Amino acid sequence: MSSHLTTPAPAPTRPPAHASGTAGEQQPSAAGPARRALRHARRRELGACGALMTPFFILLVTVFLIPVATALWLSFFGSDQPGLGFGPERTVFVGLRSYTAVLTDPTFIGGLGTVVLYCLIYIPLMVTGALALALLLDSGLVRLRSWARLGLFLPHAVPGIIAAVIWLYLYTPGLSPVIDLLAGADITVDFLGVHTVLPSIVNIALWSNLGYNTVVFFAALQAVPREVIEASVVDGAGPVRTALQVKTPLVRSSIVMVAMFTLIFALQLFTEPMLLSQATPMISSRFSPSMYIYDAAFTRNNYGLAAAASVVLLVCTIALSYGVTRWSNRAGAPGEDTR
Repeated sequence: MSSHLTTPAPAPTRPPAHASGTAGEQQPSAAGPARRALRHARRRELGACGALMTPFFILLVTVFLIPVATALWLSFFGSDQPGLGFGPERTVFVGLRSYTAVLTDPTFIGGLGTVVLYCLIYIPLMVTGALALALLLDSGLVRLRSWARLGLFLPHAVPGIIAAVIWLYLYTPGLSPVIDLLAGADITVDFLGVHTVLPSIVNIALWSNLGYNTVVFFAALQAVPREVIEASVVDGAGPVRTALQVKTPLVRSSIVMVAMFTLIFALQLFTEPMLLSQATPMISSRFSPSMYIYDAAFTRNNYGLAAAASVVLLVCTIALSYGVTRWSNRAGAPGEDTR
């Protein structure tokens, strides 16, 4: 009787407890360097953004926020002389008295009305004229386009004061060759009369800024895909239809930007009427809100009133700019419910 001796199979060996724990920790330890690299990349990105944005915020604080805060602070104070005006002048808190004086002053309200009328004449002429010239340059009908752009831009390089002096010479009877030429044709024009002084100011502003905005529109038109224009030509669209129905909608953002910047600068009307006021009584020292502020600060020495008028003008500018932005957004997305 033979007996077979069987040897038991060896039991499977289990890894030690600490070994299993080490294997479980390998995945987090491998993810650790990746997380640290991601955090490092984010810190570098934030640092680069901060370095690029720091000059902007420095300029924003120094040339906008600090002056606005100073004007707002000054608007609540005024000068007072006790003792029936014979005592020493002192600065006292007057609250909203300066704002009440500004908003009830007919000369300031009249200046606002003048600027509104100026904007209604100037802004449509500026935007449509600059866009028409840019479309003409982009159409290829104008030869030597580089020289044409340079010629259009050159008036913008002339400082506003010099431009106003040039046109003051051309508007003054007895000095202007334009008036003498018109007089030879039995045409009498008073460029500084009661009904023509505002169009004369608009003419100076157009001469100075039309070329600059034309260059802006022309640069935007250069970014229009040529395939879109070629497709419109293949569909049978002529040059005028291509310009109005194809190119113009594609540069709508540039049109809104030019209109907004033109509005902001128009509300600050100062240089042209200030210089023309030396030659005509039709322009008073408070012809525009900016001239009202200048007169209050440096002629009447009422800095509180000037600061209050500055704040009112700033609020009007912000409100109108916001209105233009909202209107452009609604016009750009008529199918959306913009609230």
